[in-house]
Amino acid sequence: MLLALLAAGCQSDTSATKTTAAANPAAEVPAPKTQPAILFFGDSITAGLGVEPDQAYPALIEQRVDSLHLPYTVVNAGLSGETTAGGRSRINWVLSRQPVSVFVLELGGNDGLRGLPLADTRKNLQAIIDTVRQKAPQAKIVLAGMQIPPNMGPAYAADFKKLYAETATKNHLTLIPFLLEGVGGIAKLNQRDGIHPTPEGHKLVARTVWRTVQPLL
Repeated sequence: MLLALLAAGCQSDTSATKTTAAANPAAEVPAPKTQPAILFFGDSITAGLGVEPDQAYPALIEQRVDSLHLPYTVVNAGLSGETTAGGRSRINWVLSRQPVSVFVLELGGNDGLRGLPLADTRKNLQAIIDTVRQKAPQAKIVLAGMQIPPNMGPAYAADFKKLYAETATKNHLTLIPFLLEGVGGIAKLNQRDGIHPTPEGHKLVARTVWRTVQPLL
């Protein structure tokens, strides 16, 4: 399994997505939806940094949902540069926008790239999971696993990889072992920064996500 340079570069991005924007309380967003949502809560990989809004993997999932006439709306709550701490601070607001049926949690990449304490990453992920279960008890939670290169040391990288499986097991979550499987570390599928997928890369990410999400619908 190739390691990605990772999921969430430290860059900031204000690009919107074709799907419902729920990333930032300060942003203009549509009125809350009443149709159950598949909500993608993540960083720049989810937000689609560097690609067109309809090329990001949540929008590609939306296309599949629409083509099958499934009764869900897809919400892209990706925010570039987001850490688990940032996600923890905005989760209540995001959940207040619409009923959630499937919650896909894709955070932690920026924590790893910055070498933040993994104990804090675990606590923040757990707090997000606990909040989802409190505010949207009907939601099925999917945790998207990430990996980092050994820049911070091989032990840190190994522990970072393990925390996703451990968190999923502890909370009985559905796990995507590595969101960027088949994409991370492959130059032609990533933009010049080596971090964010190209449109072709996003197609593969969407395929990986769909394999996990489809049985939950």
